[in-house]
Amino acid sequence: MRRDPLDATGIDGALTKIAQEIVDRARQAPREAPLVLVGIRTAGVPLATRLAKAITKLGHPAPALGAIDITLYRDDAATALPRPEVGVTEIPGATLEGRRVVLVDDVLFTGRTIRAALDALMDYGRPRVVELAVLVDRGHRELPIEPNYAGQVLDTELDEEVRVHLTELGGEHGGPDRVELIAPKTSR
Repeated sequence: MRRDPLDATGIDGALTKIAQEIVDRARQAPREAPLVLVGIRTAGVPLATRLAKAITKLGHPAPALGAIDITLYRDDAATALPRPEVGVTEIPGATLEGRRVVLVDDVLFTGRTIRAALDALMDYGRPRVVELAVLVDRGHRELPIEPNYAGQVLDTELDEEVRVHLTELGGEHGGPDRVELIAPKTSR
């Protein structure tokens, strides 16, 4: 069984909500460090780009954009088969020292991806603050990690799967934009 809790309009609305919350936080602390959005490869990168556009539409200066690959920081990297492919990390200005970083990802589940991303970020300096923005928070954390900004909170079962499809991704995870919740197939 499958259901789509967010369609393209819902995704746009969720990103606008997150952008507004990021801008509101910046207005509350006007001397806050420069903002950089860092998307976690793969789906976090186009989401960070969309967030940057939404932030700009709200009249806030355009944030810097970056992308981080966490492959070598995963706690299962040593046992991953076949050999994992490492993607490119791009940090604007080559350092995050003293900056306000908003990590962006599509789905927050156990928290292990975010833990790996935090480890990877520290290789690029010590940010002033690191926040987390996710399109979907589906619960079931294994680590004490919570988002600062969540577009949608879904009540899921542990064995369900949440898939985010974005036009920018192409292939199996390409558009049309939608979030789908897939229940496990029951055996008969």
